[in-house]
Amino acid sequence: MRLPPRIKILEALSAIADGRIKALDDKEAEVISSDGQRTYRVYLDLARGLAYSDDNGTKYRGYIGYPIVAFMMLKGALPVDNELKDALRGIPWRRLNEQYKKYDVVIEVVKRELSRKGIDPSRVDRYIHEVVEKLRTIKLELIEQGAEKF
Repeated sequence: MRLPPRIKILEALSAIADGRIKALDDKEAEVISSDGQRTYRVYLDLARGLAYSDDNGTKYRGYIGYPIVAFMMLKGALPVDNELKDALRGIPWRRLNEQYKKYDVVIEVVKRELSRKGIDPSRVDRYIHEVVEKLRTIKLELIEQGAEKF
């Protein structure tokens, strides 16, 4: 499974800030999209290195989607910056992604907003880097819905 685009780290942290992730048990969670229109199912077994999510990034693009990243953060497998998390509350990710069409542009828009809230853009970059480096050390295999647990 490939590493996610950098912006997905912030989307995951924002999902936690907004209370949009609900752990169903130790290995399963539901994550509601930023616009509230979708609910993603997540399965994560870190001991066996298995993961599943029905978000587009995971299913169709083959990277670790933000719902999986959010669940990993919630479980303590990835670092959480609480001040940054609080500043990310309420970001309309879907609208921004559709409006600007490029993750690099959206991340700059979000960093400007965070800067207005007192979060230095370099701190955002350091946090993303820290999470991505931790993700590099975690080997996950994508399982199909219906396989293993499902």
